[in-house]
Amino acid sequence: MVESKRVLHSCAELLIANGMTIAFAESATAGKVCSEFALIPNAGKFLKGGIVCYDAELKQSILKVPRFLIEVFTPESMEVTQAITDGLSQLINADFYVGVTGLTCAGGSETKDKPVGTMFIFGRHGRQHMFSERILFNGPADQIVDQTVKKVGQNLYTYLRSLNRPLA
Repeated sequence: MVESKRVLHSCAELLIANGMTIAFAESATAGKVCSEFALIPNAGKFLKGGIVCYDAELKQSILKVPRFLIEVFTPESMEVTQAITDGLSQLINADFYVGVTGLTCAGGSETKDKPVGTMFIFGRHGRQHMFSERILFNGPADQIVDQTVKKVGQNLYTYLRSLNRPLA
């Protein structure tokens, strides 16, 4: 987790240096991404907050994910991950939005083609797509979550470094 913390700190430095903010919509990670960012010094300068929407009903009622997306693609899918990210942008005013869904343990929508460990990450910069990724991690639930937090940080850092702005 040390390398993960380093990349998150680097993201925070870039966000602060550029006066930008971020918010998170999390399902499978249950707020761990937002929590890790909140522990960084000066988090109040860049972190707007997050919504934990573990249950599909919350995805629909709070983040306005259409029921048909959940029924057709399942709560753990890229389509729903994008939808929770889009819904978040209607609730929290930020520069960047990141959504995460996936399968950290048995009992969700796992299949042979979508086994436990499959995670979905979607990021937006305003209305612009930043990144989206379906990735398979191995290990117990806590390790899958930690690997996902790290991957979110890596994707965000890569995007922030690509902006045509003076960066710290």
